[in-house]
Amino acid sequence: MEKGSYVKDISPASEARGLFVVSQAAQGQSRNGPYWRLTLADASGSLEAKIWHPLSAEFSEIAVGSVVWAEGRAGLYRDQIQLTVEQLRPLSEEEGAAVDQAALMPASPFPLDDMLDELLGLCKEEFRHAPWRKLALSVFNNQALRAAFRVCPAAKGVHHAYVGGLLEHTLGVFRLCRRIADQYPQLDRQTLLAGALFHDFGKIREFSGGLANDYTDEGRLLGHLMLGVEMLAPHLDKSGLEENLQRHLKHLILSHHGELQFGAVRQPHTAEALALHYADNLDAKMAQCRSLFEQLGEEGQDWTSWQATLGRPLYRAARTPESPQSSQAGATPSRGRKKAMREECLSLLKV
Repeated sequence: MEKGSYVKDISPASEARGLFVVSQAAQGQSRNGPYWRLTLADASGSLEAKIWHPLSAEFSEIAVGSVVWAEGRAGLYRDQIQLTVEQLRPLSEEEGAAVDQAALMPASPFPLDDMLDELLGLCKEEFRHAPWRKLALSVFNNQALRAAFRVCPAAKGVHHAYVGGLLEHTLGVFRLCRRIADQYPQLDRQTLLAGALFHDFGKIREFSGGLANDYTDEGRLLGHLMLGVEMLAPHLDKSGLEENLQRHLKHLILSHHGELQFGAVRQPHTAEALALHYADNLDAKMAQCRSLFEQLGEEGQDWTSWQATLGRPLYRAARTPESPQSSQAGATPSRGRKKAMREECLSLLKV
C-alpha cells in the first residue's frame, strides 16, 4: 500500500491523503457535538488532526499506535498546521503488517551502528580507572540493554524523539563533556563522562518506543532519573567502584535536569554535575533547533512558530558566506599579503 502524503509536505490550504500512525487520540465536546483530537505521525514528523461531528460519531474508539488511512484538508490553527479529517479508515492487522515501517517511524539521521561503535570506542579510550571501565562494559555487554539503548527515543517530543534518539543524544553529550573536561582540567573527567554516558539511561524503561512511543507506567510514576539509578545498581555492585564515586555518579544522574521544577531530584551540587547539566541542555536545544529549521523548508520562511518549550519563536539567521580558499584560516599568505601584514605590524609598533 502506497504511503501517500508525508507530514513534512503538508502545507496550509492543501489536501492530504496518506498513511499515518495515531500517536495520540482523545475525544472532546464542542457546541456541534463530540469530536476527536488526534496526533498523526510518520517518518517525517507529526501534526494535529481533528475529526468533527458527524464523522466523529462513527468512531467509538481510535487506538493509539494504530495505522490509519486519513484524508482531509490542512489549515492553520495557532500558527500550527492542523488537518481537518474528512475520511479515516483504520488498517487491519494484515494491512498494517504490509506497510513499510520505515515510512512511519522517524529515525536518527545518523547510522545507529556507527554511533554505537564510536561511543563504545570512546568509553574504552576514556575510562582508565578499572572500575569505571568495568561498569561501562558490564552494561553494554548486556545484549538486551545494548539493543534497547540503540533504538530508544530520547523523548516523546521536542528533541531526539525518534528511533536512535537516545544513542544520538548520549553521544552528543559525551562529546561535549570531553571538550568541557579539556577546557577545565580541574574536573573529575572520568566521573563526568560516566555521568554523560548514563544520565538518560533510564529512558529505556521510561518510553515504550515503537510506532506509538509513549510513557510507560513506571516512566510516569518514577521517571528516567530514578529508573536510571535503579538499572545501574546491579552493575555498580559488581564494578568495584569506590563508594564515593558511586554516590557522585548517582548525583549526576539525579540532578542533570538542573532545577526541581524541570524534574531534577536534586539541584547540581558539584562542578561535574553543573557541567553535565549544561552539556545535556545544550545538546537538546541544538537538536530542537535543527528539527525546527528543517521544518521551515522553503527560502524566505525564517521564523518558526511560537515554541512553548522555549517561550519564543526562533529565527533562522543567514550564514556567513564561505571564504575563498586563499583567504581561509591556515592558507599560506601571498607575497603581497605578507608585505602588507609586515607593514601593518610595523605601524602598530610605532604607535
